Amino acid sequence: MKRPIQSPKSPCRTVAALAIAGGTLMASPSPAATFAEDLAFLKKYVDVIVLANRSGSAQVAIVPAWQGRIMTSTAEGDGGLSFGWLNRELIASGTFQPHMNTFGGEDRFWLGPEGGQFSIFFAKGVPFDLDHWFTPAPIDTQPFRVTKRGDTRASFAHKFSLTNYSGTVFNVEVDREIRMMSASQTWRRLGLEAVPGLNLVAFETLNSIGNKGTEPWTPETGLLSVWILGMFNPSPATTIVIPIRSGPEAELGKPVNADYFGTVPADRLVVKDDMVFFSGDGKYRSKIGINPKRARHPKRAMPVMGSYDAAHKVLTLVQYSLPKNATRYVNSMWEIQKDPYAGDAANSYNDGPPSPGAKPLGPFYELESSSPPAALKPGQWLEHIHRTVHLSGPEEALDTVAQAALGVTLQDIARALPKP
Repeated sequence: MKRPIQSPKSPCRTVAALAIAGGTLMASPSPAATFAEDLAFLKKYVDVIVLANRSGSAQVAIVPAWQGRIMTSTAEGDGGLSFGWLNRELIASGTFQPHMNTFGGEDRFWLGPEGGQFSIFFAKGVPFDLDHWFTPAPIDTQPFRVTKRGDTRASFAHKFSLTNYSGTVFNVEVDREIRMMSASQTWRRLGLEAVPGLNLVAFETLNSIGNKGTEPWTPETGLLSVWILGMFNPSPATTIVIPIRSGPEAELGKPVNADYFGTVPADRLVVKDDMVFFSGDGKYRSKIGINPKRARHPKRAMPVMGSYDAAHKVLTLVQYSLPKNATRYVNSMWEIQKDPYAGDAANSYNDGPPSPGAKPLGPFYELESSSPPAALKPGQWLEHIHRTVHLSGPEEALDTVAQAALGVTLQDIARALPKP
């Protein structure tokens, strides 16, 4: 029998402050789990949908109650490594927290913006501080309805209303489809020739939001965006890699936005002309963002980012849709903003202690993507695609993929960050 999850009764606080507040349940680092172990754990507390290819080597675990969230996946069947990070302590507690419920998962549905005059995380007129920060229930505690289910696909839907900081009401419908991809589909969508000898699991989510109200959504009163976040298991040997478009700052903006939580130390973030390297060790709380002009790479049909875990020999790639000529993205800074549409198309977060001696929230690291703002008339929809690929196997084969997909060798990645 699954334990009931209780509704929160007091304000949420941002992820960054959960450990400071001392009111959330935080997981401790643990040895790498197998997919079967993580699946068995999840099934103790929630209903889980499992999608798999014919051989059962590639599998994903989905929880409808948590917005149709992909919790984890594997490329080598039940005994294979489980790629998604799970907050076991929070899940096992059987209760909602008074803050954001950080269940984990490697593809979760969210909406932006987080901060500013059009925020959906702050009520009208309140200060932009931790005491007044709320994760909207539709993207935190409300379940999504299962609309279709097959061996390799599942679809989910939800309808709800949100009110932003400026008082604009949004009547929203969400349609979310999860598709597993075959090996041939994966190589084709990566734009690569197949590389033999690798274990592979790949999936994509098609995330659509529709305006179900009677008034258009306009930039002047605030717009929503689809925000997909993937939480993964960190290791001291994990480095995040983001190819960027090279060019003058006056034309393309800053190569990387690294101002979210203060300056990132030089041994954790290296920015080159066309490449960003960022630590995914889960030991230092930091976040970076890539604006849409920098994310749109001239040699790639879709933007790509990834990570390499040298300890487990796992290469992860994430692709996401970035519509042609899309240059304006919602701004999530916690302030009344001069430009509410000067935000990022992609982000990466590395977890760590929020203050000296404090416990981290996870630890985990994240790869995130967002859609452009949804300026929709009644009845119109916006779709955002987020695609995740995990590959494991011989380093020589992984190196071939890294060079073709990211433009760097595994040796480049290993040597990118200075040793502390």
